Amino acid sequence: MKYLLCLALLSVAALAGEYPRVIFADDFSKDGFGPRWGHYKSSSMVKGGVLVGITAPTSDHSAVDNIKFEGEKDLQVSVKFRFVSEKAKSFNVWFDDKGYKGSHAGHICQATISPAGVNIADAKTGGFNLEGGLYERKKAGQLTEDEKKLLASKQKRFPAKVSLQDWHTLVVQTQGDTLRVSIDGKEVGSFQSPGIAHDTKSLVSLTTNPVDVEYDDFSLNGVAK
Repeated sequence: MKYLLCLALLSVAALAGEYPRVIFADDFSKDGFGPRWGHYKSSSMVKGGVLVGITAPTSDHSAVDNIKFEGEKDLQVSVKFRFVSEKAKSFNVWFDDKGYKGSHAGHICQATISPAGVNIADAKTGGFNLEGGLYERKKAGQLTEDEKKLLASKQKRFPAKVSLQDWHTLVVQTQGDTLRVSIDGKEVGSFQSPGIAHDTKSLVSLTTNPVDVEYDDFSLNGVAK
């Protein structure tokens, strides 16, 4: 177990060498959220040295806890997480640009982590694309067969077994038009798609679906300038 932990730490350190510039970091050692954290329909809290992701039972949207910063192209998010119980279905790491009007909510790309695997998606040119009414037709269930094939090509799923209750280290990177995901020092998968190359990603979110996900040691890094 110690050997595997050392490998994970060495791998994270190597990745950090590619993204050496710390944009934001939080180990949640203080009571409550710091002033840079923003929220959308979130009941999450900082308690016992961790961020506890909570979607209220009456909410129509998963809990979103986010950090805003000056827009950049290539970024790395590192965070420790654990699924506390089977109530924890998944969580998302979102990269957005709230100034971009071509996709719903400025969504650019994301990685979804569940106990059974990882899904990587290009939201900008995929399921959240507002161009030509694609997003609205998707919501209304009115997609053509060609549009369904298009959206299927904008995401990729990778099977993985993520144990409940144990702490894991997640690293999500954007590099050009590629998004890459590693868990515990091992690459789970990567996906290449044009929307991922968006130049001004300016908001990163943790989205909890719906509860019982805890986070610690969050960091957002950029490449050297």
